[in-house]
Amino acid sequence: MKTKGVRTNKINIVTLGCSKNLVDSEVLFTQLKGNGMNVTHESKKDDANIVVINTCGFIDNAKEESINTILRYTDAKEAGIVDKVYVTGCLSHRYKDELEVEMPTVDAWFGTNELPRMLKTLRADYKHELVGERLLTTPAHFAYLKIAEGCDRPCSFCAIPLMRGGHVSRSMDELVTEAKSLARRGTKELILIAQDLTYYGLDIYKKRNLADLVNRLADVEGIDWIRLQYAYPSGFPMDVLDVMRERENVCNYLDMPLQTGSTEMLKLMRRGITRERTEELVQSIRERVPGITLRTTLIVGHPGETEAMFDETYNFVERMRFDRLGVFTYSHEDQTHSYSMADDVPDDVKQERADELMELQQGISSELNQEKVGNTYKVLFDRKEGGYFIGRTEADSPEVDNEVLVPAQQYVRLGDFAHVNIDRTEEFDLYGNIVQPTV
Repeated sequence: MKTKGVRTNKINIVTLGCSKNLVDSEVLFTQLKGNGMNVTHESKKDDANIVVINTCGFIDNAKEESINTILRYTDAKEAGIVDKVYVTGCLSHRYKDELEVEMPTVDAWFGTNELPRMLKTLRADYKHELVGERLLTTPAHFAYLKIAEGCDRPCSFCAIPLMRGGHVSRSMDELVTEAKSLARRGTKELILIAQDLTYYGLDIYKKRNLADLVNRLADVEGIDWIRLQYAYPSGFPMDVLDVMRERENVCNYLDMPLQTGSTEMLKLMRRGITRERTEELVQSIRERVPGITLRTTLIVGHPGETEAMFDETYNFVERMRFDRLGVFTYSHEDQTHSYSMADDVPDDVKQERADELMELQQGISSELNQEKVGNTYKVLFDRKEGGYFIGRTEADSPEVDNEVLVPAQQYVRLGDFAHVNIDRTEEFDLYGNIVQPTV
């Protein structure tokens, strides 16, 4: 057991869950650094005496990971390795009252909107002059830009409004200021995120203003790529596609979770759209931005999903030929609308359906990748690993999409662009050779 004495506090921030959580951790990191505190993110040394865990509470697996992480650090506290354990984020916001009883060794629990109170607990001041400033935990050349918080959508299965509240847009001026600050420090790619990008501006500008925001961000000097993630199909603002097509530094890429290809299931999910209307939307998007990369996610095993409904989704994926696709098995979340329904699809059937869709998508992705062989693409390089420099085209978002691998003998600086000719594919990845470095 470590003996306690007088020592300088060191804070380690541990982030679980999605990129939106990562941005929250970066904001906390920036505020603590601005107070002159010794703080790290995801330290592998376990040498911090204060730990702040930013939790995810979205689905069962994420909750389990959050609970296990909390237990790891409360055990370290009992062993005298850690002095204080604080918990924030979605799980803490949603289940604070129950968790305080079940895990009394946690020193304090904070909701998703309690940054000032958390800073006060950590003996730091909330510095207004740091609003819009961010110290990144990602590589410096790309950054997530959270343009709004919360969600007003009524989706039956989703607990996000319970954890994040209603939709609140950030002002365009504030976002442009943050983008300029990031660009000055070397950020080349902005990845726009929110629970729902397409609602942007309705609350503060009284209209969907995503197109205007993207246009203004595209004017920021030094930003080479702007990427849109988490768009909602119902009420999609088509004018943002014109900006995407016309502005060279707006990636021809759209992440739009569609959840299912069954009209009956869309109604049960309270998505406000039909399969037919979804297909029309996908076709319109592809017509307005030729060559656009479309990424989507689906949920299988929602209460009431019959084999016929799943078959409809399978056929939908087969017809639409999405460039990128992920599948979740339904998680029965308390306090959601779907929770009042029987969770009547067995877990093994949920997994079988997910596997079937991913097998189908793997074949589609393989065919689409094969079409890239012999072509040259602009690639942004993220890291070096296993004898390769690894990067992405504008069709690929970090961590979730394809990667481009180039032999390490063909030197390129990380965070730089290069033109790469693709000569082969392997599963979801592309391999090639640099034909023009640093562009």
